[in-house]
Amino acid sequence: MDAMKRKSVVRPREPEVRLPPLEPYEGGLEPDGDYDGLELTGLDLTGQDGAGARFLDCALRDCGLDGARLTAARLLDSVLTGVRGVGTDLAGAQLRDVELVDARLGGAQLHGAVFERVRVRGGKIDYLNLRKARLKDVVFDGCVLDEPDFAGAVLERVEFRDCVLTGADFSGVRLKDVDLRTVQRLQIARGVDALAGAVISTAQLLDLAPVFAAQLGVRVEDA
Repeated sequence: MDAMKRKSVVRPREPEVRLPPLEPYEGGLEPDGDYDGLELTGLDLTGQDGAGARFLDCALRDCGLDGARLTAARLLDSVLTGVRGVGTDLAGAQLRDVELVDARLGGAQLHGAVFERVRVRGGKIDYLNLRKARLKDVVFDGCVLDEPDFAGAVLERVEFRDCVLTGADFSGVRLKDVDLRTVQRLQIARGVDALAGAVISTAQLLDLAPVFAAQLGVRVEDA
């Protein structure tokens, strides 16, 4: 057996969300609210307070979340489709077996959040704050992440699949089985020294060579 045999990349376990028949919900958010088997469609939840709320077997479709407060909320076995908002606060939230599809978010606060079996598919998220978050079995699929902040986060079995990832901050991250190979555009602003545990392609290595050289204090000049 070849001693140099390539180690395979461990793939994330993706969510399999199977929603039951849902009841339409037209109310608002409440702190520590309990939402079970509900469909929230087209609601304007701007500035509402749902801190500590629990969403189980729910669907949020085309809802406005500008400035909504969902700190320490729990989203379990749920689907969020076409949600949009600026400054949505989900700090310390728990997302387990969740699909986030075609979201348009800016400045979403998810620092200290816990993601487990989550798929983020399509959409565009600007200035995503995932500082000190914990992500396990997560797939970012075909989405645009502009200046995401992963500083101090822990990522295990995370795949960035056909994404655009620009201005990323990986300062102080801990990575295990993180696959960046199919990222269409990979731009790392900070934390290139913390990429141990990630897998990149040869082409990406060449693109990142100036960043690695700068980190090592190496000057690259033609003779």
